[in-house]
Amino acid sequence: MSSNLIARLLKSDHGAVAPTVGISLFALVAAGGIAFDYARMATLDTELQNAADQAALAAATQLDGKANARSRATSAAQTLVTNQTLMANDVGTRAISVPTVTFYVDKPRTTVATTDADANFVLVTVGTREAFFALTPIVAAISSGPIAASAYAGLGTAICKVPPVMMCNPAEPMNNTNPDFDFDANALRGVGMKLITGNASAPGNFGFLETGFGNGAQDLARALGYNTPPGDCMPSDGVSTKPGLNASVMDALNTRFDLDTNGSQTCPGGGTCSPSRNVRKDLVRGNQCGTSGQQGWQESPNPYRPTTTTPITSGYPDIMGHPRDLCHAISNDLSASISAGCSSGAGRIGNGQWDRNAYFQVNYGWNASTWPTMTGLSSSATRYEVYQWEIANPANIDTPQSVGGNKSGYGAPVCRGAGITPGGTNVDRRRISAAVLNCRALGLNGSETNVPVLKWIDLFLVEPSYQRRDGSTTVTEATDVYVELIGETNSGAAGATAGQVVRRDVPYLIE
Repeated sequence: MSSNLIARLLKSDHGAVAPTVGISLFALVAAGGIAFDYARMATLDTELQNAADQAALAAATQLDGKANARSRATSAAQTLVTNQTLMANDVGTRAISVPTVTFYVDKPRTTVATTDADANFVLVTVGTREAFFALTPIVAAISSGPIAASAYAGLGTAICKVPPVMMCNPAEPMNNTNPDFDFDANALRGVGMKLITGNASAPGNFGFLETGFGNGAQDLARALGYNTPPGDCMPSDGVSTKPGLNASVMDALNTRFDLDTNGSQTCPGGGTCSPSRNVRKDLVRGNQCGTSGQQGWQESPNPYRPTTTTPITSGYPDIMGHPRDLCHAISNDLSASISAGCSSGAGRIGNGQWDRNAYFQVNYGWNASTWPTMTGLSSSATRYEVYQWEIANPANIDTPQSVGGNKSGYGAPVCRGAGITPGGTNVDRRRISAAVLNCRALGLNGSETNVPVLKWIDLFLVEPSYQRRDGSTTVTEATDVYVELIGETNSGAAGATAGQVVRRDVPYLIE
């Protein structure tokens, strides 16, 4: 009986798979362990990379070029976002550290930034963590693995609701080859500047940018004339230049001064071209709003015509707008302006010396010792400050000034509605922002795309573009644009033009 049982057992093939399972168990445990531990490692890598990404984005938000930008960015990377890891089991804390923050000037990372102003990109590296494996060591495989992560980010900026205007850097040397040659607009606050529009084949010293919604002069007139320029935001670091000059474009710009050159056609259809609440200017009119004919806008019979850079003390004009710097007011010739003291920027940049005393004497009857007391303004007040004071105290600008011949000068709008009082969400129609380009270094000629912008600056429109004459001598051209420098366009703020100038800064990951 027993011998038969033993014989049957020897011949039976039931359970023959057991040895195979036993032999393969080692490999099965190894495969499962590796899969389990790899998933832990991959999750830890994801946690660290997410932490690096968020830290880099947080740091990039602080790269505004201002003082302490790098220290603020470092602090943001290390403390603004709290990241934790759940998969590292290296006996450390769960908090992920950010020990290394490096700043670069350029996107390819060829130049390390040494100042806050040139820190444009940031590389963040998080602290290395280690994943100790749970099952892999059973099969004598690796027992742990160090993991690190880094991220590279920058700050993408765009400027919105601004006229598409550019100007060549007036401080750029004649043979400049540096596209980053600086122009310190803040240091020139209150200084007058003559912008020259150029010709039909090049941007000139002052010109226009592509609008983003059309290419014709009519579209450009819409962008310059409408209260809210149509189209999308423009990148602050790369724009497209638009050559040429058209009278309708300048007419649209002049609507900000209440000039109605071509009647209803001055403002292109589809939008509103309102004047500023304060349109003080050196032009008078009868009963018409155009710029032709005896009853339309024209120069006053006794205009402001200084012959020296010394403020006048007698022979005052019968009406006076916000005037040019004296070194520009005595001549439209830049070489004469240089001799008169407009020595910067080949004569295009003034010195901030304008005839304040004559302005207040003509428009208010206040002499040099009276007007600072009456206004509370400094004796060196800028034209923009005077303009703002007049808006806050409108009694004088609301009173027409008769000059005889049934003609009067007006400080308040009379042709294109009541005008817009700047502030809050209201636009300032006598303030524009312009992109500054180093035209010589960039070799600009006609239409160019992705042109690097040195900076955006804010400008006060001093006078309408109008051909003024003294007999046969041209005093100003109809294509001249004269402005006063307010300063650089600030990130996220626009002062009195909050409804007009919006700059958006958005951090983005590069790698």
